[in-house]
Amino acid sequence: MTLKEITDFIGINCQEEKKEITGLNTLLDSNENQLTFLENKKYINDLKKTKAAAVLVTPENASEVPSGTIALVCDEPYLNLAKISKLFAPNVVETNGSEPLIGDKTTVMPNVYIGKDSVIGSDCTIMAGAFIGDNVKIGNNTIIYPNVTIYRDCTVGNDCIIHAGTVIGSDGFGFASTKDGKYIKIYQNGNVAIGNDVEIGANCAIDRAVFNSTIIEDGVRIDNLVHIAHNCKIGRGSILVGQVGLAGSTILNAYVVMGGQSAAAGHLEIAAFTTIAARGGVTKSITEPKKSWAGFPLFEHREWLKLQGKISNLLKK
Repeated sequence: MTLKEITDFIGINCQEEKKEITGLNTLLDSNENQLTFLENKKYINDLKKTKAAAVLVTPENASEVPSGTIALVCDEPYLNLAKISKLFAPNVVETNGSEPLIGDKTTVMPNVYIGKDSVIGSDCTIMAGAFIGDNVKIGNNTIIYPNVTIYRDCTVGNDCIIHAGTVIGSDGFGFASTKDGKYIKIYQNGNVAIGNDVEIGANCAIDRAVFNSTIIEDGVRIDNLVHIAHNCKIGRGSILVGQVGLAGSTILNAYVVMGGQSAAAGHLEIAAFTTIAARGGVTKSITEPKKSWAGFPLFEHREWLKLQGKISNLLKK
């Protein structure tokens, strides 16, 4: 739609009658046909580098918008982005489109729904009660156990196993609040992209991205009852044990291991070959690889053990 149609929808003045906008994206990932926003000043350097067609921005930051990008000046950029996201949300269910393509030697049991324009590779097994939405791509030799739900536009690679009850591509938890406390939904218009040789346990929830993809790379192993929030990236060979929780935009580099009930706050990065012990709480990025951590607040694992020993000795007295 045109930028003028978008700005009219949210009540911002804009004279660009014919500028076409194809979607929304982050400051750094936007192209010349996309719209983005800046609410938090800590991303001001990203604003200076953006190639977006237009950016929602507060009056105090408008002067930092680069030439070639249209500044859409408003008091609440994040709230306006939430309102605009609805305009670009895909249909919940497609009624038009091609019938799904199913590869050779793939078994689809009764009571399975497969949406329009979806493609399932060869030698797969799709068990009873599975829901596979529109425009889903599944590779070869993948097993989908009963009652798995894969929302529209998500992708699953070759040689994967997804156990019963898991949900792939549900909406991330994204809301903007108005000044009077009302919550406005930010439509999650990205997807989940799962690599090859990934196994996901039962009753997990992996949320789709706001923009782009929530990514699970090759060789990842995920236990039961794990939650991965929107726009997370799980590096190759990582292991997430039962009841791990990752907040939005967490990045795990390759071969990270997170013990049971450990968790990470959002918008941080964990170095490769890091181990987080059970119930560890990660609140800041971990930059040095090949270390073990435990506790909350987080300590290096060896120091945490020493601390527990001292506490135990105090109790004995």
